Amino acid sequence: MVLTFAKWWPKGLSAALVVLGMSWLPTTQAHAQQLRIGSLVPKNSLYHRQLLDVAESWRTAQGAGAKFLVYPDGSQGGEAEMARRMRIGQLQGALLSVVGLREIEPSIAALQSMPLLFRNWEELDYVREKMRPTMEKKFLDKGFVVLAWGDAGWVRFFSKEAALRPDDYKRMKFFAWGSEPDQQNIMKSLGYTPVPLETTDILPAIQTGMINVVPSTPYFALATQVYNTAPHMLDINWAPIVGALVVTRKAWDGMSPDVQTAVRSASDKAGAQIRTKARQEVEEAVDAMKKRGLTVNKPNAVQMKEWNDLAEKLYPRIRGTMVPTETFDEVMAHLKTYRAGQAK
Repeated sequence: MVLTFAKWWPKGLSAALVVLGMSWLPTTQAHAQQLRIGSLVPKNSLYHRQLLDVAESWRTAQGAGAKFLVYPDGSQGGEAEMARRMRIGQLQGALLSVVGLREIEPSIAALQSMPLLFRNWEELDYVREKMRPTMEKKFLDKGFVVLAWGDAGWVRFFSKEAALRPDDYKRMKFFAWGSEPDQQNIMKSLGYTPVPLETTDILPAIQTGMINVVPSTPYFALATQVYNTAPHMLDINWAPIVGALVVTRKAWDGMSPDVQTAVRSASDKAGAQIRTKARQEVEEAVDAMKKRGLTVNKPNAVQMKEWNDLAEKLYPRIRGTMVPTETFDEVMAHLKTYRAGQAK
């Protein structure tokens, strides 16, 4: 049960937050350009609105006939596909979860692929800020500029049957990302059954019994109505969904300094809004689903120890495979420093 069971940004918000794709398409008019934005997020959601704000800031600063189009609901493909399209120039940017970001820079997985590591948002924020300069340099070296960092809530397990212990899930079938064979191999080695699928397959798969468990943020489970078919939620913060808004360096360098400033400012605001609201939505979504029949199962101390023991067993398998060794060790060192300071 690797953390990446659950790359959810709200609404596939893999898993499921946002994917922002920008296409720089000169028209016959002087200086006229078109900004194309694709997203996995639901139309009219907070995340969709933030994309519109960033795109509008670009359009206003660009001027001279500049236009943009925003495509929500994953109509432009999944996160791995978005990363591929950016590489070949069909898209110039994206706000991706780790699922897509690791296609660009694998070390980013350290912020999302280590289950039960972060105890709260403060720990995640501390580690992310410590790693941010180095991480952004790595993305720049790969040809991408990071404009904003975001997250989309904690992953919880939504299942058809009640489950409280790690062994309870061994009789069930998990959704797993088809593009992550390392995750699937680790799950299988521990006795779990991953079923590789795409985001759009989740609802029909849980309804038909192809899968029994969906690792998901509460927001995603509510927005897609997954909880109607999987009405049991395990109340543990398995892992945070982490993401970033990136644009290709080529697109960024093509903007004037004034346009870059406007887009930076709008992106900073969008990132702050997404982080703040996404964290509020975790409990708000749970409360909404409880009113509609969701059962929340909270492990007791003994059961929680079993989950923590499982996480400890996973770390050596994740280190050097899903997360580069050097980055894994860096995260652990920052976390140790933070906790020592809190203890004082």
